[in-house]
Amino acid sequence: MLGLALSPTFLRHDTGPHHPERPDRIAAIHAALLGAGLLPPAQPLADLQIDFGSLPRCDFPLIPLDCAPARTRWLLSVHTPRHVLRVRRVCAAGGGVLDLGDTPVSRDSYDTALLAVGAVLQCCDAVVEGRVRRAFAAVRPPGHHAEPDRAMGFCLFNNVAIAARYLQRQYKLTRIAIVDFDVHHGNGTQAAFADDPSVLFISLHQHPRTCYPGSGYDWEIGSARGRGFTVNIPLEPGCGDQEYLKILDSRVVPELDEFAPQMLLISAGFDAHGEDPLAQMQLSEEGYELMTRGLTALAERHCGGKIVSVLEGGYNLRALGRCVLRHLRGMSQT
Repeated sequence: MLGLALSPTFLRHDTGPHHPERPDRIAAIHAALLGAGLLPPAQPLADLQIDFGSLPRCDFPLIPLDCAPARTRWLLSVHTPRHVLRVRRVCAAGGGVLDLGDTPVSRDSYDTALLAVGAVLQCCDAVVEGRVRRAFAAVRPPGHHAEPDRAMGFCLFNNVAIAARYLQRQYKLTRIAIVDFDVHHGNGTQAAFADDPSVLFISLHQHPRTCYPGSGYDWEIGSARGRGFTVNIPLEPGCGDQEYLKILDSRVVPELDEFAPQMLLISAGFDAHGEDPLAQMQLSEEGYELMTRGLTALAERHCGGKIVSVLEGGYNLRALGRCVLRHLRGMSQT
């Protein structure tokens, strides 16, 4: 069974007109799920005109999971009190910009970010407790650029990093793997676990000399006791399915096999798609599904199939909706 955490409240994080990380991203995913028959008939979340074309066949059940705000203590498992307080104060004052210009927030953004974290944690609960085998959290704001002490790259709090700490403290897991296939390097997640050997972080991303945030070189491998538990795999612009799947088989899966995780977390960014406006990669929808199938097979070998996947990037609305469907189809395989 596959769980889904999705709430119309995620639309309340207002990033302003023309921002790529906009509320319509969640509405597009909802519309694609409706179009594929994965949700019961309902009103769309927004008045979107998206021609998804012929949607992939999806005949697996989706189990809706509740979304509830996270408690502040879980934010503080990754972020500094000063960072959490700053985000809350800026939002309470009506909004503003949290970094050099690309992470705007509105009055509702802090509460929406708490709900995003909480939705991911409830996905973790559902998977660990056996209510679903795997789960996808269709949340915003995204998280993997948020470092312990600052917001970056559209991200306020690091959803997937907080999930890893939650699994460690709430369920006493000692080996958690995070695979990040967003086209941008997950610098915030790397920073959270650089010296921690209990979390294996693997990031596939467009080469940092050509893409935001400028980190994620292959020589960045962690520090102190965590040395070797950060694996960065930068790819040249223009890479597509063949290159990604080859890297998955030759680098990612062997690292995961050696680590033998008790839970697999995925930072699922869909901005390496060939139609995405913020990068220069050429992944297809089929490529995303095949990558997901490979990761699902890995999870079956080591952790009873347990996966929690968390939405990160993806800024072409048509491609985003279609890629999420293929990702869910890949996770539905046993």
